[in-house]
Amino acid sequence: MRELIIITRRELGAYFATPLAYVFLVIFLGASGAVTFFLGNFFTRRQADLESFFGFHPWLFLVLIPAVGMRLWAEERKSGTIELLMTLPVTTTQAVVGKFVAAWLFTGLALLLTFPIWISVNYLGSPDNGVIFASYVASFLMAGALLALASCLSALTKNQVIAFVISATACFMFLMSGLDLVLGVFKGWAPDYLISMIASMSFLTHFDTISQGVLQLPAIIFFLSMMAVCLFINVQVVELKKAG
Repeated sequence: MRELIIITRRELGAYFATPLAYVFLVIFLGASGAVTFFLGNFFTRRQADLESFFGFHPWLFLVLIPAVGMRLWAEERKSGTIELLMTLPVTTTQAVVGKFVAAWLFTGLALLLTFPIWISVNYLGSPDNGVIFASYVASFLMAGALLALASCLSALTKNQVIAFVISATACFMFLMSGLDLVLGVFKGWAPDYLISMIASMSFLTHFDTISQGVLQLPAIIFFLSMMAVCLFINVQVVELKKAG
């Protein structure tokens, strides 16, 4: 646990050692406010809720999460510091989990800094704060699953741009997999169990389930399982690269 905390602190500090953290936070907070009060027609709807705020989160994460995750391993490989990291008295699992936790905490900080929007809505009306809290939990869990996926894909390349592109593409596929537009491609030739399996992998579906105000266990287990699977694959990829 001590080694895990050290790695997490190292990675979290690395974000704020460069302008990346501040650019990410400013863009995320600015975009969150814009989609809530302007694109979401908050004032014209005359309804005190954060439906538009959370409705746009998956699409904000589609760009911002790969931007955070792309550097986790691609930068280490490009700069050559991955060899130094692997010579430290830490296991590959500790390194992978530590980096992921740091990125997840950073994303959680970005979500936490949106609290003025929550306060503003309570000042303007009487929203259902239980639903808002559940939606924050859903956003945090979905961000973790997307980050685990981005971290796994970042380990495949030393180019951060390539890591960003493939991470954004993979995140988009997982977000869209439950929509009729995607499932329609498989209907007519794929067996029903395959279509059901593809639909069950949709991040949007599970996110919407929790954001309705109910912390349903299947949706929570889905996001946690995605994190575990992606991090396990991440460990295997780093081990293979180290062996090579």
